[in-house]
Amino acid sequence: MGKWDANKKMKRDSLLNTSFELFTSQGINQTSISDIVKKAGVAKGTFYLYFKDKYDIRNRLIARKSNQLFTVAYEELLKEDLHSIEDKIIFMMKHILKELSNNPMLLSFIYKDLSWALFKEAMATDPDDAETDFLQIITAMFEESEVKYRNPELMMFLLVEMISSAGYSSIVHGQPMPLEELMPELEFAVRSFMKAYELK
Repeated sequence: MGKWDANKKMKRDSLLNTSFELFTSQGINQTSISDIVKKAGVAKGTFYLYFKDKYDIRNRLIARKSNQLFTVAYEELLKEDLHSIEDKIIFMMKHILKELSNNPMLLSFIYKDLSWALFKEAMATDPDDAETDFLQIITAMFEESEVKYRNPELMMFLLVEMISSAGYSSIVHGQPMPLEELMPELEFAVRSFMKAYELK
């Protein structure tokens, strides 16, 4: 990476990091682009070189933070001796939910707008921002699986929605039960759901 590219990445990272700090401390509605560029120490024009508006940078942050969560979970998964796609998805689910329970501010930020569709769009339009190619890894898992599933992308969308919603309620509100008690129920639900999608 040349000096110009490194400087460009540094400014973009500064905008992303500053935005995350401001969005989580005072909320996106109370944060202006002027607030972001002032705290990041860059000109307002620089912001528009990388992002359309503050909602665009929020979407990039959701994708980046989600990707970071997945990357750490995937790295831990590689240390395990798990073979079935069910076991792999459940391992990553548990790892990510534990990480989020240790960082409720991050959970609150990504939960409301976290969706499979948003994540896919952000990664497709900005592949250089990803630490790990999340979509390629998930696709490869399904292609390598001995068990085949009906419409795996839709299945993953529904699983992400269920897990994120139930995990959020459990971590933030303790409902319907604390996360430690919910985990076995979520595992049962994921396994049952995936079984229902198996191609016979």
